[in-house]
Amino acid sequence: MSILVTGASGTVGSQIVQRLAASGVEVKALVRTPGKVTLPPGVTEVVGDMNQANSIRAALSSVRTLFLLNVVSAEEVTQALVALNLAREAGIERIVYLSVIHADLYTNVPHFTGKYTVERMIESLGMPTTILRPAYFMQNDERLQAVIEAHGVYPSAIGKAGVSMVDIRDIADIAVTELLARHRSPEPLPGRTIDVVGPDAMTGESAARVWSDALQREIRYAGDDLEGFERQLADYGPDWLAYDMRLMMERIQEHGMHGAGGSVEDLQAILGRPLRSYRAYVQELLGRDR
Repeated sequence: MSILVTGASGTVGSQIVQRLAASGVEVKALVRTPGKVTLPPGVTEVVGDMNQANSIRAALSSVRTLFLLNVVSAEEVTQALVALNLAREAGIERIVYLSVIHADLYTNVPHFTGKYTVERMIESLGMPTTILRPAYFMQNDERLQAVIEAHGVYPSAIGKAGVSMVDIRDIADIAVTELLARHRSPEPLPGRTIDVVGPDAMTGESAARVWSDALQREIRYAGDDLEGFERQLADYGPDWLAYDMRLMMERIQEHGMHGAGGSVEDLQAILGRPLRSYRAYVQELLGRDR
């Protein structure tokens, strides 16, 4: 029996596949396009489309444990609910679902509320699941590097409330720990929800200072302009997604992104090491380019 990883070609999913392969378990990686990614030795490529129930039904054959990741899209909720229903029909009782922190708080943000809908299904049907609720990914800021270096500004409008940014490698390590614990348990484990955060709550100003220190020149925070933030995103993707992200950033400015009390200590106990810091991530990112 295997572990099926959806979103296996993405930033988080690909890291999970690599770690699972190294653990020696049987792994299936769900991809839409054959040969799109180079998979580790021993991992089985499964071609399927989250919008096609029959292909997901086939992918779930001989699967004991499911890692469910749905990309942000107009069909995200339907895809997740269909996949979970099919998993339930297949008798799969070991699931790790990648949600988002404050899914129950950011009620006007479409992709947050969509993930909370999925959480409610899991809870109402008593499905044995680890729900991972990650905060803002540090790696999102890799796309900002060119702007930061060229214009001397940190452009992400994260405000002053504090965002406990998390490294996707920490997310992957925690997900794999949960997947293996569930996969290897003789009985389904009780469900639980984990806020997955980084060790420091970053603001726009403090993020700019990190970049200033790393680049040895002044980087200033560009400010809280949400209209400009939306316009920039709309240049690179659909306008509905740009607006969705603007709504998210508005709630970040209002509430921040903070894990529940004791989250950092709990996560470090799971990992057996410290969480990666934003400062270390920026230094590593710049080091790769030097």
